[in-house]
Amino acid sequence: MVTYYTILFALSLLFVGAYAVVWHKHYDLFLSLLFCFIPIANLGYLLEAKSTTIPEVLIAIKITYIGGSYLLLFIMFAIFNMCDLRLKKPLRFTLLCITTAIFLPVLTIGKKKIFYRDIQGTLIDGKLHLVKEYGICHTIYYIMIVIYVIISCAVIIYSLKKKRAVSTRTIRILLLGEISTIILFFGVKFFKLDIDLTPLGYVVDEFFILLIAARLHLYDVTDTVIETIALNEEIGFINLDKKFNYLGSNDLSKKIFSELKAIRIDDNVSKNPVLNKEIVYKIEKFIKDNSKNQFFKKHGNKVYKINIDYLYTGKYRRGFMLFIQDDTQDQKYIKLMENFNIKLQDEVAQKTEHIVHMHDNLILSIATMIESRDNSTGGHIKRTSEGVHILITEIMKKNEFNISKEFCKNIIKAAPMHDLGKIAVDDAILRKPARYTPEEFEKMKIHAAEGAKIIHEILKETDDAKFRTIAENVAHYHHERWDGSGYPCGLKGEEIPLEARIMAIADVYDALVSKRVYKEKMSFEEANKIILEGMGKQFDKALEKYYLAARPLLEKYYSELPN
Repeated sequence: MVTYYTILFALSLLFVGAYAVVWHKHYDLFLSLLFCFIPIANLGYLLEAKSTTIPEVLIAIKITYIGGSYLLLFIMFAIFNMCDLRLKKPLRFTLLCITTAIFLPVLTIGKKKIFYRDIQGTLIDGKLHLVKEYGICHTIYYIMIVIYVIISCAVIIYSLKKKRAVSTRTIRILLLGEISTIILFFGVKFFKLDIDLTPLGYVVDEFFILLIAARLHLYDVTDTVIETIALNEEIGFINLDKKFNYLGSNDLSKKIFSELKAIRIDDNVSKNPVLNKEIVYKIEKFIKDNSKNQFFKKHGNKVYKINIDYLYTGKYRRGFMLFIQDDTQDQKYIKLMENFNIKLQDEVAQKTEHIVHMHDNLILSIATMIESRDNSTGGHIKRTSEGVHILITEIMKKNEFNISKEFCKNIIKAAPMHDLGKIAVDDAILRKPARYTPEEFEKMKIHAAEGAKIIHEILKETDDAKFRTIAENVAHYHHERWDGSGYPCGLKGEEIPLEARIMAIADVYDALVSKRVYKEKMSFEEANKIILEGMGKQFDKALEKYYLAARPLLEKYYSELPN
């Protein structure tokens, strides 16, 4: 008998040693408690077998009930966890309190009659034979054991049918272990054997749990991945608490941020100027804007991508984690793509510039061809373009109209197109070597609206909508007058687009100082007088100061033109 219990006690210790070998820090707490309590319970059975007096046997019995009371509870908790059915802490605590309350009467054995009514022993051949009379608390104890066994079996069967995320192999081993425990625990009571099979049931439980334990931590994907990352020498991490106190890092992190080698656990990294600039400052930006969770650091010939995230224990934020990965290849690829894109953009820009240049020349050629039909306006488009250029340059010096460089470029480019509509005017009128009659002038007026239509058709497929609008406005409205007496729409004041108002001054100025078939050119003084008299009537008064500023350059330009 003693040999039987000695062997079981020794096996329980042997299995504890095996568990220590395969133990992993992420193992369930209740698994470890099982391997702690089983040797204690089996020691109680061994001591009971060796006892020769009632006081000795009472101590041994109390030790066995420590295992009997708590082991099945811990087995039930472990089964819940291994089957991925988490019991809430308040419920676990309540069950632990109930178990303790049921165990406490065990301590009164031999003193009170609530657990054992009586216990008698007879020493025969050196072995103490016991006769026990059980009390009400012992019955409650058995009810508790039965309830824990039923719950454990129900959880195992439920998981076998419903929980796909739990290993079927694990569930079957648990079920086999539970059935074995039930048979051995209650078999001795049913068959009234001379030996107690309960300690054998405990050892069998240890054996089955060891079969599971070797793989258990592999099923915890989160912990396995975290540990794999932590051991990966190509991945780094740095942990800080909420106050930027250093919690730890791995070797790669210390290699990249060498200042970490001089930092002790719980030192505040913000006190290190380099780490404060390279780490704490980045985390502070992340706190203000969680989208700023990434930065890069070059170390040697490598570039590392560093992601910032919150550090959690359970569901609570406890600090910050910096996750470091070698991003050299991606950065080289990005750089290669950037260089390729820059080269491609340059090539596209050159091709586009060439196409735009061809397009501009085509339009200028059309304008020149149309101008060649008009005996009175030779060189007009070139001169008015320069006039617009001179005026817009003066306007941009103060830029009170708040216009862009793009606007300036577009109006200069659009100026040669302002008379394209003359293609729709009859040659007899366009080439008349004298002033127009009122009827002829009315027919001449159509060139403004027609010019806008032609430009619209020419430029409707262009991507530059702003240039198209300015070109159309210049052609359409350059004969409108500030006082509303112009044509073709009779626009007044600021209803007239600014580009058309500028074009109007350049157009009229050229007409005044240039020779026509029906008149000689005016002197600059006469032309200047007419332009100034037209300010506020024909022209925008706000443009007067820019015209006056541009006047010396206009006169210089026209003076240098061949007669």
